Amino acid sequence: MDKPILFPDYREFDHRPRPVTVMAKDFPAGASTGVHHHPSGQLIYAVHGVMVVHTDMGRWVVPPTRGLWMPPAVRHELRMVGQVRMRTAYVHPEATHDLPGHCAVIAVSPLLRELILAAVGIEGPYQEDSRDGRVMRLLLDELRQLPTLPLRLPRPADRRLRTVCEAIVAAPDDKTTARGWGARLGVDAKTVHRLFLRETGMTFGQWRQQARLLAALERIAEGAKIVDVALELGYASPSAFSTMFKRQFGVTPSAFFGQAEPSVVQRHA
Repeated sequence: MDKPILFPDYREFDHRPRPVTVMAKDFPAGASTGVHHHPSGQLIYAVHGVMVVHTDMGRWVVPPTRGLWMPPAVRHELRMVGQVRMRTAYVHPEATHDLPGHCAVIAVSPLLRELILAAVGIEGPYQEDSRDGRVMRLLLDELRQLPTLPLRLPRPADRRLRTVCEAIVAAPDDKTTARGWGARLGVDAKTVHRLFLRETGMTFGQWRQQARLLAALERIAEGAKIVDVALELGYASPSAFSTMFKRQFGVTPSAFFGQAEPSVVQRHA
């Protein structure tokens, strides 16, 4: 049974010498962890609620049935959208070699979910050839082969572009064109497009669309109606929003939070 530990100290878990340790912790709506990092790799997963994760490299939205893999030593902050029941697997640095060297959202399979919940109850040292050891090895095996999902909003290093991105995140429905932003920055539209590609790997239009979709995830997680979210974010109609959402995430907005295995994914490189 999944029994949360309400006030654990993560340092009691992420400094242990065993390959995997799992911690359970619940958070109230709006809570934040503050900026911190771990010596271990970390699978951040919530059995309930939505988390927004910030690092120097970008911003991720992590809804239920998804998890965020984070390599060791990445500075990050978690913000909770609604009440969150988080279950975190800490992976010892020596066991992370076959896992991505960058942050990535993964689709948490039903098997991995049950392994995480089972691992919460494993306390103290365990033998590698014991039932507990086998659970942890299988958890790692499942984590290594799961698909990643496009739930990241890259954060540019260029100061001019960061100004644009912060403004879009603050007002996702803003319709200012690349030409308009260029005028504000004192450059032409071609420079804006070139900066976006260089700094984020996305075009201006792709980045703004991703910002809108991730903002939509947060609003839906807070209980907002899909029709209201679509109009708030500047889409012409709920159907136009749903079409764009499905094109990006593989499922409709209404199915997203209960869908464990989206059809549009990419495997770990």
